[in-house]
Amino acid sequence: MYVLTENFALYGKGFWGTVQLTVYASLLALVLGFVMASFRVAPIGSLRVFGTVWVNVLRNTPLTLLFFAVLLGLPRFGLVLPFQVFAVLALGCYTSAFICEVLRSGINTVPKGQGEAARSLGMSFGQTLGTVVLPQAFRSVIPPIGSTLIALAKNSAIAGAFSVNELLGTYKTLSELGYNIVWTFVWIAVGYLIITLSISALFHVLEKRYGVAR
Repeated sequence: MYVLTENFALYGKGFWGTVQLTVYASLLALVLGFVMASFRVAPIGSLRVFGTVWVNVLRNTPLTLLFFAVLLGLPRFGLVLPFQVFAVLALGCYTSAFICEVLRSGINTVPKGQGEAARSLGMSFGQTLGTVVLPQAFRSVIPPIGSTLIALAKNSAIAGAFSVNELLGTYKTLSELGYNIVWTFVWIAVGYLIITLSISALFHVLEKRYGVAR
């Protein structure tokens, strides 16, 4: 217990860093995932190709390699940003590919007649998708989106290897100070548990309120 009480500020800083990474990367992943899902079902061939390439490349690229590409590659092209921003970009883009496929699977559950009826009323593709298809699709994809964002929170631990302040990285300092490594990791695990259970609780509430009745 003294590992936590004597280093509460250090744990708190790492915990807050992980929370920030999770929140910002989740928002980016949801936005990009929505855009790419729209591309994948769009009537324009070039958009469908772009969305397909985005998903296939990111889903099949190891996240660690993507971190290397973003944190070490982008500065070579003159884009210099704080490491935390690069970490958010890497996590958000990677997770967006999975969010895209979740949303697309939800879109595919909506009867085609719904879209055809909307188009027969003169609605554009964007209007049909935004006001008819996606609201219905969202109800069926709340649980898998929650699971994907929980995975994002755990994946954020990779950022610590790239000088980004986050929860797992606190073990390095505590280990150097001579604290018991087992208890160090126990309290780190508790921190991740708080974050993941919070996400799970949030999506449980959303599912009860907006999800498909069972």
